[in-house]
Amino acid sequence: MPITRRHMLSATAGSLLLPAVSWGRVLGSNDRLKMAVIGTGGMGSGHLRGMVKDKAKENIDVIGVCDVYRRRLNDAQRTAELDDAAAVMEYERLLDNKDVDAVLIATPDHWHTKIAIEAMEAGKDVYVEKPLSHTIEQAIACRDAVKRTGRTLQVGPQGTSDGRFWAARKAIADGRIGPVTWSQGAYCRNSRGGQFNWAIHPGCGPTNANDSDNYVWWDRWLGHKHGLAPNIPWNEDHFFRFRKYLAYNGGLATDLMYHRLAPLLLAIEGHDGAYPKRVVASGGRYLEKDERDIPDTFFMMVDYPREHTVVLSSVMTNDDTWPYVIRGRNATMNFDDGITMKEQRPWWKEFREANADRVANEMANDKPDPREGQAVCSIEGMPRRSHRDNFFDAIRNGDTLACNVDLGCATMVAIKMGVEAWKQDKVLRWDPEAEIVVAS
Repeated sequence: MPITRRHMLSATAGSLLLPAVSWGRVLGSNDRLKMAVIGTGGMGSGHLRGMVKDKAKENIDVIGVCDVYRRRLNDAQRTAELDDAAAVMEYERLLDNKDVDAVLIATPDHWHTKIAIEAMEAGKDVYVEKPLSHTIEQAIACRDAVKRTGRTLQVGPQGTSDGRFWAARKAIADGRIGPVTWSQGAYCRNSRGGQFNWAIHPGCGPTNANDSDNYVWWDRWLGHKHGLAPNIPWNEDHFFRFRKYLAYNGGLATDLMYHRLAPLLLAIEGHDGAYPKRVVASGGRYLEKDERDIPDTFFMMVDYPREHTVVLSSVMTNDDTWPYVIRGRNATMNFDDGITMKEQRPWWKEFREANADRVANEMANDKPDPREGQAVCSIEGMPRRSHRDNFFDAIRNGDTLACNVDLGCATMVAIKMGVEAWKQDKVLRWDPEAEIVVAS
């Protein structure tokens, strides 16, 4: 392979004193943002269609697409109306393109951070779908690469762009519900065909190199040459239904629970999240007993150093889902159209003092009205742009990211610890000094 600008940057990044922003194009607020999409499956094609639709409104242009499955690549090329040179199977060609300002990564999880780090080292800003990574080590490496390069990186849990959680963050920081003690979130589904049993396209595979639609670059998809996944023969179930296999992702935990934990951490701990203290998990393959090695029923509990616990649930065999709830000593916070806070009876005085601007506290015969434990007040969510648009604003104007790499990494550590706690049947602890997982 010839030496390219990307290879030189990657090889020397550790010794450079200047961050990658110094060789990436610096955008003004009115500059057109030129994007490339790497991974054009379900999420990637959805993002691509959205960006093509918003081309004029957001002043953006998709100038490159990449996928290792030729049919998806061809579809993406048509959607973005690109010539053949802009639709590639080698993502490195997009990183070498000096006209690309930023990349959106929507590959399977095990490729997320390798591409993200190389993109930042090539002077690109990055939107990477959740989860941030496949392993804890990858997440920390990506976090460190953001600090080293100075690039903008948004992680993809869209719930962190929900204005209710930003309003909840302010309310909790202002002491409106007292110290947080525990919270909950869940993401449950049900289906007759089995979760993640997506359609398989017949006739596809790595032996169809001359087929204009059906060729799959299987070795690249696996990433075994980079240690990203084991080297196995072509397996259409692994390719089209990769979320069923722990070799490429963490199943329900990384696909669904990540969506729930990140907004809760934003609200409770703040914009940068927090790393866990201890994680336990339970569940199993109770009903969906096909080739998968992920559970169909999964629960995990995360204890945090500031002394609160997050309880998460994801079940694929019953779609009755818990709502978001954050419980403080003085009140319980529920997420409806906005946010409601209902006082705890023993702490009604403290609740009403902290929320005097919202709760009337009249006294009649030495009794409060409403009675102790009955006061409820509401808060509206903060207006916010969409998750992807927030990324554009952060690049152009320096706006605060909804899910920066610190929150994304902290969420990933807890979620991956849950996966490993279930696999190993152990209680796992986080060593904050060494930044490693320790089994109890």
